[in-house]
Amino acid sequence: MAKYELKTKQTMKSVTAYLATIEDADRRRDCRTVSAIMKSITKAAPKLWGTSIVGFGTYRYVYASGQEGDWPLTAFSPRKQNLTVYIMPGFARYPALMKKLGKFKTGKSCLYLKSLDEVDLPTLKALIKESVAFMKRRYPSR
Repeated sequence: MAKYELKTKQTMKSVTAYLATIEDADRRRDCRTVSAIMKSITKAAPKLWGTSIVGFGTYRYVYASGQEGDWPLTAFSPRKQNLTVYIMPGFARYPALMKKLGKFKTGKSCLYLKSLDEVDLPTLKALIKESVAFMKRRYPSR
C-alpha cells in the first residue's frame, strides 16, 4: 500500500506578506486579530500551511490506517465567503461557549465566521484556548 502524502504542508512563506494580500480590509483586519489571538494562546509563531492556512503550533497524528502527518494545533484561513477558524477537536465538547459565541456556522472542525463583529471575541478566545489545551493533552509534544 502506497503511503499517502498530505498536500497541505507547512511552508517557509511569510505570513505577514500573505495577510497583506487580502483585498478586503475588514477581512484582513479580522485575520490579523485572529492571528494575534492564536499567537498569544499557543506562544507559537504563525506559519503558512499550503497556500492559505495560517497555523500555530503542530501536532503529530496517526490514523488507524497507518497514515500520519503533522497539522497545526489551531489555524485559520481567509476564505472568500468566511473567515474559517480551525478548532481541531470539533465543537461537541464546548456547548456553553458555542451558545455564547454569536453568529457562525460549523463544519466538523471548521468555524465559519462572516465577521468578527458578529461574534463575542472573549468567547472566541476561550474556545481557541480550550481547543489548544485539549490538543496539547491529547497529542503531547514529541
